[in-house]
Amino acid sequence: MLATPLYIICSPSPQVGKTLIARLVSEFLLLKHGTALSFDVNLKEPSLLDYLPNITETANVIDTYGKMQLMDPLIIHDRVAKVIDLGFHAFDEFFKMCEEIGFIKETARCYVAPIILFVAGTDRISMRSYEMLRQRIPTPALVTVHNEFVLRGELPGAMDGERVLRIAALPPFLKRYIDRLSFSFTGYLRNEKDWSTELHQWIRGNYTMFRDLESSMILRGPYRSRATNIASLRSTRAT
Repeated sequence: MLATPLYIICSPSPQVGKTLIARLVSEFLLLKHGTALSFDVNLKEPSLLDYLPNITETANVIDTYGKMQLMDPLIIHDRVAKVIDLGFHAFDEFFKMCEEIGFIKETARCYVAPIILFVAGTDRISMRSYEMLRQRIPTPALVTVHNEFVLRGELPGAMDGERVLRIAALPPFLKRYIDRLSFSFTGYLRNEKDWSTELHQWIRGNYTMFRDLESSMILRGPYRSRATNIASLRSTRAT
C-alpha cells in the first residue's frame, strides 16, 4: 500500500522563497495525481492562496480550534497529497504542537508520509531551527531545499547532506515572469511547445526532483513507532 504524501514547506526566516517552492510542489502534485490539497499558513500577501485558490485553504496555528482544523485532514490516508505552506511566523508554534501531540507517530499509524522541506538560510535562527528538526524528525523525512534564488554559493555544512533539493536560480526577467499571480508552471509546460527554453527545462527539472523524492517516500511506508493519540489536542483549552 502506498502512503499518502504530506509536504510541509517551512523556514523560520522570511524571504527565502518558501511560497515559490510550495507553488511548485502543489502544481506538480496536481499534475501527477489529478488532485491535491494545500494549506496556506501565512500572514503576508501574495501567498499560496492567491496563486492556487482552487486547491488552497487558509489555516492558522494561533488557537486550538485553528490547530484542529489544520491537523484533522492531515492524518487521513485518502491518497490526496497535501501541502502546507508554513509561514515563518508559525514555524515554532507548529513544530511545538507536532511534538506535543506526537504528530509524526500519528502519521505513521495512519499511513501518511510527511516530507519536511526545510528552505535553507545562513542566518543563526535558520541554523538553530534546522538542528531542532534534525533531533525531532526522522532522517528520511527531513529534506533541505537549497533555493539558489536566495542562497547563493554553498549550503552551510550541517545542511548539505544526502537529502538536498537544489532549485536553480533563473535570470531576473524570468523570475519576475513566474512571480505573476496568473502564472502556472504546468500551464507553461502545456502551452510552450519549445522544450529547449530555459524556463521549460527548469520546470521539468524541478518536477522530476519532486517525482523522485515522492517515490522514495511513499514506497518507504510509515515510520515504525508507537502512535500518540492526536485527540489530545482537542482537550487543550483554546488560547
